[in-house]
Amino acid sequence: MAWGALKKMLFHKAAGVGWIVVFLGNPGDKYVRTRHNAGFMAAGEMEKRAGVRINRLKFKALTAVADIGGARVLLMKPQTYMNLSGGAVQEAMKFYKVPLERVIAVSDDVSLPLGKLRIRRSGSAGGHNGLKDIIAKCGGEGFPRVKIGVGAPPNPEMDMADWVLSSFTPSEMAVMAEAARRAAEAVEVIISRGIDAAMNTYN
Repeated sequence: MAWGALKKMLFHKAAGVGWIVVFLGNPGDKYVRTRHNAGFMAAGEMEKRAGVRINRLKFKALTAVADIGGARVLLMKPQTYMNLSGGAVQEAMKFYKVPLERVIAVSDDVSLPLGKLRIRRSGSAGGHNGLKDIIAKCGGEGFPRVKIGVGAPPNPEMDMADWVLSSFTPSEMAVMAEAARRAAEAVEVIISRGIDAAMNTYN
């Protein structure tokens, strides 16, 4: 390894990270286009924007460290399945000593229309199992969220698990691609300009 690359690697290791961004979803090809994987879709956009690949297995997640908004940021895609996402985040927080208010969760939200974003400073899980597990394992509700609307079930009697694990149609995927791009952008705004700026811009 060239000295320049080695020096950069050692610096990055020593520098640690100041923020954690956790993109919520389920691992595996069969879940790629499902509503519950809106967070993973945003992770794909963040990879493009930050020039990294979220592919290093650490903390039960695929991870990458990126420079975003002047900060060192750990990007995470938990590989534990949605309802156990908190364990991965908990490990990363403990390792890097990152406080809960500097953990940003990016997730799907069935209460929002397809493609609409909502930024929140904190709050309850709202029935989302990934957020629920983070709240339970990581110290409470005080972390920012970027919620991506995936729409409500067309039939109120439809099982919610069936709905969030259903696939987007091609036309819905076009809407979600733009929503994922804006979600990644919103994460950058939270880190560089603060949660109020992000809420004012995207809500």
